[in-house]
Amino acid sequence: MTTSPIRPSSSEGITFVDVGHQFESREGQQLNALAGVDLDIMPGEFVSLLGPSGCGKTTLLRMVAGLLAPNSGKVLVGGVEVREPRPDVGLVFQQALLLPWLSVMRNVLLPVDVQGRRIADYQDRARDLIRMVGLGDFEKRLPNELSGGMQQRVALARALVHNPKILLMDEPFAALDAMTRETMNIELQRIWSEQHKTVLFVTHGIAESVFLSDRVVVLTPRPGRVAAVFDIPFARPRSAQLLGAAEFAALAAKIRSVFDISSATLPSGS
Repeated sequence: MTTSPIRPSSSEGITFVDVGHQFESREGQQLNALAGVDLDIMPGEFVSLLGPSGCGKTTLLRMVAGLLAPNSGKVLVGGVEVREPRPDVGLVFQQALLLPWLSVMRNVLLPVDVQGRRIADYQDRARDLIRMVGLGDFEKRLPNELSGGMQQRVALARALVHNPKILLMDEPFAALDAMTRETMNIELQRIWSEQHKTVLFVTHGIAESVFLSDRVVVLTPRPGRVAAVFDIPFARPRSAQLLGAAEFAALAAKIRSVFDISSATLPSGS
């Protein structure tokens, strides 16, 4: 376990500096979502955010994307403060959110269209990405012809089509069954090794975070703070057999102990 910061040195690194954020409830009360978050993510690093519901994990992702500004502190990419939505970020959500009337190819090309880029310049890349996620025979299919796991593969290809520097993933496999989720974790590892984007991955799954990540960041309950940061020592590529290894179980248990201790501070009724 380590809590020492690593300073990113290129345009793909992410830095949170004393980040705090408050929301106003429907009753007009101020709710502290985040407080004093300091975290550095190296270029090309795969980092998972792990913590209880409501601890600000998704809020941190939205700040990196430039969709939300912190009330205090700042978020930087490559040393430059994020002040507006960033076109160099790819987003993958819990639901695939594909447009049902568009084919797989047209759904993958959607960010290119939305950003006003020439679609013709990205068709070959889209085709390559569709093949890379294992859907080469499904370019012309509609979303309702795909399984949930296949739809998430399309969403991943869509997030990568404009070649973003950073990939933000918000519990992308939470709605899938256990076997499909395991398969998607293995596929995501393979795709990350080929694309090598900087990835910030939100999850509630301890095993999932250990399997995928270079580091796992455990956040406290609201207001979210960094409780601990764990380096993941396992060599890549990682196979499904790792999930049954004693060293894997021991590290997952260590992370769980921090998670359980920090979660025990959650006020009653929160």
